[in-house]
Amino acid sequence: MYSSTPNADLLSLDGQHQLKQMEAVLRKHWRLGQNMVLCWAPDPRGLLTLVVPHFFLGNFSAADSNQSDSNEEFVREVIGGSRLKSHEQIFSIAKRLGVSTSFIKLDEPLGDDPALLKAADAMISSYGIGFVESRGVILFDIAEFSLYSPFEQASQLNSLSYSMNSAYNKLQREGVDVNFARTTTGDGYYVWNRDVGPYPDLDLLCFLLLVLIDNAVARRQASGNTVPIIRSAFHIGSHYELCQAEGINPTLFSYIVGDVTIKLARMLAVADAGQVMLGDFQAPLPELEGVYGPGRFVNAALQQLMELSHLQIAGESLKKMTLVQGSVGTERAMPHHIKDKHGMVQSAFNLCAKVDWGSEALTLGTPLSQ
Repeated sequence: MYSSTPNADLLSLDGQHQLKQMEAVLRKHWRLGQNMVLCWAPDPRGLLTLVVPHFFLGNFSAADSNQSDSNEEFVREVIGGSRLKSHEQIFSIAKRLGVSTSFIKLDEPLGDDPALLKAADAMISSYGIGFVESRGVILFDIAEFSLYSPFEQASQLNSLSYSMNSAYNKLQREGVDVNFARTTTGDGYYVWNRDVGPYPDLDLLCFLLLVLIDNAVARRQASGNTVPIIRSAFHIGSHYELCQAEGINPTLFSYIVGDVTIKLARMLAVADAGQVMLGDFQAPLPELEGVYGPGRFVNAALQQLMELSHLQIAGESLKKMTLVQGSVGTERAMPHHIKDKHGMVQSAFNLCAKVDWGSEALTLGTPLSQ
């Protein structure tokens, strides 16, 4: 509903009424997910939109193209970032796609209030599919999950969720706000930062390390099979994003699928219990020129965590984090070459670190066998 649109409750009553009316009309065009809204523009009488069947983009992307850029590249440009376009852009996009524009009449025009336009764009985006060129994503997978009883499985998923919430709270208290989202895989979670950019990617890697520390501490204190042994991976890449449907409405809870999720799944398919892996990516780091690989990211994340002066783990201060020789981030780090069942090969790196907190010590990840 419109009330779940980010910051919608900060709008005036008239603005909230306009969003509610927009959603009621868009829901009819959406038809339970049969159609999707690609882009939109305010109009003095309502909204100018491009609405296509859900299968249209797949068919269009697969078709041959004589254009200088491929059909899929064009689609990614259209659905990447904001869906708010100018009238000229919408007519140009419609011409390239070979579809007609649609007009949605509203009782009152939206006007040019930036807050209302931003809220409207966020709401309209939930009725379509988006594309993100570069974003950090984590995959957590519980080892031997199918061997546990249903109660133990539920306990382990709950424990992993708690570790994520605990890591989020620790970072937030230090002024690092990881706006994380997640979707379940059944025996784990894909996790990403809703925000995009160098800072969110680095913050998400810090988040991963804290989740692993919290999980390791919980395993020491637990009895039985209530706390999971997890394998995990971090990678930066592209993906598509679509909102889940609940009954007759889309929600703000989304799925992601694409290059980044495929590579994460391939990494964990060969990972051992407790292993941590990073993909072979290149991405920008905060306040630095150029792009960097996973080794620089790991060292930057460790430095950022050590600079958080009040960070507490089980009531004790984090004293030191040291990478084990051979781990990504050290001089002797060597990539793994992973070959999947389709014969496709990708590179990944192992992460292993020693953590000193209070008078205790623990190991994150698994060291490579010599």
